[in-house]
Amino acid sequence: MAATVCGAATAAEANMTALNCISISDPDIQKSISLLKQACLDSGFFYVIDHGISEEFLNEVFFQSRKFFDLPLHKKMELLRNEKHRGYTPTLDETLDPENQVHGDFKEGYYIGVEVPEDDPDVEKPFYGPNQWPSEDILPGWRRVLEQYHKEALRVSRAILKIIALTLDLDADYFDKPEMLGEPLATLKLLHYEGKISDPQRGIYACGAHSDFGFIALLATDDVTGLQICKDKDAQPRIWEDVAPLKGGFIVNIGDLLERLTNDVFRSTLHRVVLDGRERYSIPFFVAPKPECVVECLPSCASEMNPPKYPPITCAAYMNQRYIDTHLGPTSYHIQEMRK
Repeated sequence: MAATVCGAATAAEANMTALNCISISDPDIQKSISLLKQACLDSGFFYVIDHGISEEFLNEVFFQSRKFFDLPLHKKMELLRNEKHRGYTPTLDETLDPENQVHGDFKEGYYIGVEVPEDDPDVEKPFYGPNQWPSEDILPGWRRVLEQYHKEALRVSRAILKIIALTLDLDADYFDKPEMLGEPLATLKLLHYEGKISDPQRGIYACGAHSDFGFIALLATDDVTGLQICKDKDAQPRIWEDVAPLKGGFIVNIGDLLERLTNDVFRSTLHRVVLDGRERYSIPFFVAPKPECVVECLPSCASEMNPPKYPPITCAAYMNQRYIDTHLGPTSYHIQEMRK
């Protein structure tokens, strides 16, 4: 499967979309800019390879993810997602497409953000705070591996955003400015799909259709297919195409805040997960600017004939509303048992 993902799909993979591949280490930066710009204009999704994270380490991260989800439910619930959105999210916690879903998403997850100690002044900011960690007695070495992966994924994200800046005729370090990614909202999420068969006709999804909230998302997956994208979210009916996994590489997509920043020049893309009954593990990494960053239209993306489509908004305000819209409240978990 992975052998054809960077080129045209074979006849046997007729519904498998072909995405551009961007090599982070390619010395031909103009080639990378061209491929990435085309991808952002076409689908908002692309592959990233040669990113400097070894396949061996990626395998270790997936191994540690499985170890957590193999824990008894009561142990996982002891680490239930808190008001800072850190910790465990049970099955049905998220409903990403409430108009079309009869249940929440049939997946469980675990949020890990930038570590901010309790005595740090920034702990008062939205989404900032200490992570919740399983004890070393239960999962020895777990925190060390996941913190290292968070650091590496953020490094790769910054490299991708440098190329995105160049596609928009901005300075390469535009997104690295202190007011943007100086103290970013960078969230690692471990996901485990239990394998329930999806049935879109009946409103049953492993993960409902949605666009991501921030600037970009990096996705590492196992070899189980299921991710689908809709290149034109305004189309009726929507046309869904499968995205093949890429072992050792990332599937990357742009999010809502980058769409707002570019005035719809680059549009966030609807995607969902539809499964055939197999278990699936994936690890998305979401990158957004610091909470107080005001996201507003780039001057180069607006004109008299194309005025800004979105009002300025802080990252925290936008992200908070999206979480409210898509997640159960902490007191609502007993309800999900009745909904299964």
